[in-house]
Amino acid sequence: MKIIVIHNEYGTFSGEEAVVQRQVELVANMGHHVCRFSRSSAEIPHMRFGRVRAFCSGIYSFSSKEVMRELLREHKPDIVHIHNLFPLISPSIPGECTRLGVPVVMTVHNYRLVCPNGLHMPKNSVKICERCCGGREYWCILKNCEVSLPKSLGYAIRNYVARKARLYLGNVSIYACLTHFQKRRLIAEGYPEDRMAVVPNMAQRIDLPGEPSLGEYAGFVGRLSPEKGVAVLLQAAKSLSNVRFAVAGDYSAMRDMVSKATANIALQGHIPSESISSFYQAARLIVLPSTCFEGFPMTILEAMVHARPVVAPRIGGIPEIVDDGITGLLFEPGNAKDLAQKIQYLWDCPDLCRQMGQAGQEKALREYSPEKHYDRLMAVYKKAIELGPGGFSPGSQGR
Repeated sequence: MKIIVIHNEYGTFSGEEAVVQRQVELVANMGHHVCRFSRSSAEIPHMRFGRVRAFCSGIYSFSSKEVMRELLREHKPDIVHIHNLFPLISPSIPGECTRLGVPVVMTVHNYRLVCPNGLHMPKNSVKICERCCGGREYWCILKNCEVSLPKSLGYAIRNYVARKARLYLGNVSIYACLTHFQKRRLIAEGYPEDRMAVVPNMAQRIDLPGEPSLGEYAGFVGRLSPEKGVAVLLQAAKSLSNVRFAVAGDYSAMRDMVSKATANIALQGHIPSESISSFYQAARLIVLPSTCFEGFPMTILEAMVHARPVVAPRIGGIPEIVDDGITGLLFEPGNAKDLAQKIQYLWDCPDLCRQMGQAGQEKALREYSPEKHYDRLMAVYKKAIELGPGGFSPGSQGR
């Protein structure tokens, strides 16, 4: 099978970049021909009128459309797989695929199809916001969700144009959601149920040195930003003086963490991907305190593969991944007291930590293995080819 994979990288390596890279390697290793069409947001500062061009291409780009046309004619792919189009590649791409008769699969990594900033949460807030649902993108401007009017305006316009011109609804054959929660939200917004599939992220097998140790701390891995529940974590840690915490992630965007962190929190900064396994192995449990709707956090998968229990919020699709009381514990989102109680409970029960960690590892290697991921992905590609490029099958509904 010939596949063109499209992804606009974020400029700094993220979980999404890792997902795309691993998926491409998996498919290529199985004998398929993969061509990548990539851009990076890191290009913007070095481009002439970079921000203006990014603003425009996020809405529609004729130049990207031409590049896509040439790629389609040169490679003659069976499938085009889209991961992210913003801001430099643009939503003009799916329509060109339809015009040249190639089916499109789009992986839904976040909630950008229904929320301009993809988080259902303004940057100046830590509360879920659903005002833009139902085709009311103007709320992104009114609430200045990006804390930058030009950026908020650009995000709102690109969602509005894509929705009104049916740039996705008329051209994407299959939407590959990461969780059933995500799938339900898109269906509620008018996306066709018969063109939905659920393809969770993939777990990577690793070689662990013998029996896992008990672990020395409660660990956090990821981007340190408000929607990740950093404030909730700090508050919970403050009440748990007997528990050691270790935070792996760049905190340059939240410098106040240094002053707010209590003595039992070690800020380790960004840890390179080749060294992060040691961080998981030294943890007793992993904490994900997010207050936003997550996609499918790689932190949870990596913790499970390393046989570490996870304490995570009961929000979005997370309860589909973390089985409460089996592979970890769920707490009320934003509730630092509840989070602290769940962390303390696991910290004081080392045998339970090992038991839950083992259960999590078994689930990861059973449900999210490379083999299972490949089978799901190939089933999606097959269905997309059967449905054909663009439009809806008879009787489908779309907003």
